[in-house]
Amino acid sequence: MKRLVAILRAIRNKRRIRTDGGTTDERSTVKRWLDSDFLQSAPFWGPPLILMGLFVYGAIGWNFLLSLTDYSGFGGPDYTNLGLQNYSRMVQDPAIWEATWNTVVLLVVFTIACLALGLVLAILLDREIRFGRAFRTIYLLPFALSFIVTAQFWRWMYNVNDGIVNQFIGLFGLGPYNWLGDPRLVLGSVIFALVWQFSGYTMVIYLAALRSIPTEQYEAARVDGAGTFRMYWRVIVPQLRPAIVSATVVLVLFALKAFDFLYAVFDGYRPRQGADILATKMMREGFNNSEWAYSSAIGLTLFILSLAVIAPYLYTQYKRGNL
Repeated sequence: MKRLVAILRAIRNKRRIRTDGGTTDERSTVKRWLDSDFLQSAPFWGPPLILMGLFVYGAIGWNFLLSLTDYSGFGGPDYTNLGLQNYSRMVQDPAIWEATWNTVVLLVVFTIACLALGLVLAILLDREIRFGRAFRTIYLLPFALSFIVTAQFWRWMYNVNDGIVNQFIGLFGLGPYNWLGDPRLVLGSVIFALVWQFSGYTMVIYLAALRSIPTEQYEAARVDGAGTFRMYWRVIVPQLRPAIVSATVVLVLFALKAFDFLYAVFDGYRPRQGADILATKMMREGFNNSEWAYSSAIGLTLFILSLAVIAPYLYTQYKRGNL
């Protein structure tokens, strides 16, 4: 009997030790969590996270909810009868397809032209041509201008009567052309002006990447008998891939925000035929036609286009450990 009592006491003492130990572990875990860098830094990242979640992601969510209604700007939206009628309307709207096509053409042609021209300029400056610093400043200067300034500048340049562009081509017996009025020329004219503004940006990105390549690689390529073109095409340009990807993402996002340029060039939400993009269509449906739900659906489409560009880039950077 005494032996049984001793065994029961020993078991009870072990349970107490385990319980006290578990309490101590829990307290130490809570203390470590309270002392962690994550919680200590909360006053710094917490308010921006809350504000961004409310005014950015909250606004995106509300825009999607609004696109499911028939809100026309009068009174409050009715959330009791939600549907996809605005998206069905977009699919059946020929103006949306035309604006989407113009947006895609603007994105592709503008981005490729800026990348190609910026690469050529960067290579020329990297080879230390005469007056290279002055040329670098001149090429980069348009990027410092806003869309509004650039639009007014090229609006004057493209003037039918006394524009410099028509005067210049007139020296060769051509023109004059209505660059901003002809549906066959207007989108190309807009893209040319935007390339003029942003090619200097890609030049700087490329130039920084070129300057980071060791000179030994240039010398090794020359020793192997590679010419200048082959050396850059086979050896140097493949090493510029991170710079190309970064510049491409930035250029596409700028192209999606070309609304400012078009609004300033054409004095309103309605560009000339052939230059209407999704951004101008969205603004026109909302502010001119009071179709706020339909405008929200177009805006969400633009957001998806932007996300389709930047999401693969962010994923790639995350996989490489750069985020």
